[in-house]
Amino acid sequence: MGLWQINTDTLARSRFVLSPFAETFASLRLLYAGTGAHPGEEAWLRTHLPGYRAYLAADPAAAPFVQAAIGTSWIADFFCPTSCAGESFEGTVTRVRATDAREARADLRVSLRGPLPAALERDDLPELATRLLTNVWEEAVRPDWERRRRIMEADMAARTARVNQGGWAAVLDSLKPGTRWLGESRFQVNPLAYPPREITAGAELLFMPVTPKTSWVSWEGKERYAVVYPCLGVLAEDHDRRPVPAGLRALIGTARAGLLALLGTPMSTTQLVAMTGQALGSVGGHLKVLLDAGLVERRRAGRSVLYVRTAAGEVLMEASGAGAGEQ
Repeated sequence: MGLWQINTDTLARSRFVLSPFAETFASLRLLYAGTGAHPGEEAWLRTHLPGYRAYLAADPAAAPFVQAAIGTSWIADFFCPTSCAGESFEGTVTRVRATDAREARADLRVSLRGPLPAALERDDLPELATRLLTNVWEEAVRPDWERRRRIMEADMAARTARVNQGGWAAVLDSLKPGTRWLGESRFQVNPLAYPPREITAGAELLFMPVTPKTSWVSWEGKERYAVVYPCLGVLAEDHDRRPVPAGLRALIGTARAGLLALLGTPMSTTQLVAMTGQALGSVGGHLKVLLDAGLVERRRAGRSVLYVRTAAGEVLMEASGAGAGEQ
């Protein structure tokens, strides 16, 4: 397994940060895969995949480069540097451009696990990578950045609150598939068979949410490590969610009606905070009212407590016109 040995001081100083570069790289991985994990991603792909494919078609080296750089289980190091806290997209991508050509080719051989194709035996790979990443940022991420930022900020706020309430263990267990806090300073970052890494005292440990359903880990030397994970609020347009009828909002209040509309599928308090942007205390208070009214119920799934609409909640949603598309 991918195991990081983390001392308690480093873990205590770790933090959640936004990374425009990580969000761009996650979006590139989604474009490369060409298939979404849910309807919101599929809708986004229908909009942006034609432009991405046209970009690749215009440069014969672009498609083989992406295939080599993303690799099968190891991303080429120079192509995905670890962002600093507060660093802009331009700041991170500048480091991609500054990579020595020989280093770039060596990184690609590692991610490919073999020799480079002839199309990539060239000295301008860092510039090629920079153009590709900048195109994805400018065309597919930056126009929607403010909405993405709100989703990720809600996720970070919810997880930070959970750390403050119950410590890091539960948060690390829920970051992404394969992450687990094993105790005794051991953090499993993925299920892959890589040698353990000891994170030295004083190193910076960052947790970076992204809206596409993808994840990876990265590091810069021994001074900075990052875990990139899919945030709880999905990449979906507002119209992809079930509308909240005006009559229901008038009956039980806008915030509670919004929660009830989301709970057609089980969700945790943390997920609801991330999806709505409401404070943790406000969500908890509204859920108690809905529980007392018999409109939602609690279910336990492992360490998580999930909420979902009851039959009475479903009847109320239907009776108030949720299926009629009222806004």
